[in-house]
Amino acid sequence: MHRSGTSPEPAVELAVPARDRSPMGGRVRVWLHVALAMSIVCGLGGCLYSLRGGGLPGHIKTIAVVPFENETPVADLQREVSDSLRARLANRLGLRDAAVNRANAVVRGTIHRYDADIPVGFAANTRAPTSTRRQVSMSLDVDVVDQVTGKTLWSRKSFVVEGQYDERAEAQGRSRAIDQLVQAIIQGAQSQW
Repeated sequence: MHRSGTSPEPAVELAVPARDRSPMGGRVRVWLHVALAMSIVCGLGGCLYSLRGGGLPGHIKTIAVVPFENETPVADLQREVSDSLRARLANRLGLRDAAVNRANAVVRGTIHRYDADIPVGFAANTRAPTSTRRQVSMSLDVDVVDQVTGKTLWSRKSFVVEGQYDERAEAQGRSRAIDQLVQAIIQGAQSQW
């Protein structure tokens, strides 16, 4: 600081080791120290924070997926949707799969519509345009119910999921559509429960 009538004080230069003169050198070392301290605290005392349950109420530790009602002519669709949901939801939400009468939460639903072979991408041949990408579309009703309290935790009616696929790979598109359904249920778990 300088007062009027006096010359400014000379700047004081701190002795900084050569390795810390880069703008990032000091910051990186500080972050490394913070990370080390956090890992020591978590290692010694155990972290109280965990990702188990993804925002579910604390009493929900098990989940059951009831086979969806299938109003479509595709016979395997009910089994494929139910089996995929059962495996993926339990895994992604950190829950155990259980029988319906023992589960804390139950997923139920109805598959209303299934459309396959919807063209979404075309080849650039102007004489005879051909489809190179196709899409599967499903419309479903889905409910997730807390069996302990009887409360509906998440519900969607006429929910549409879609999955694109290459020619002659409908199963790939169906799997992508089911992934979209699983993701929607998980997001619902994390934002509304």
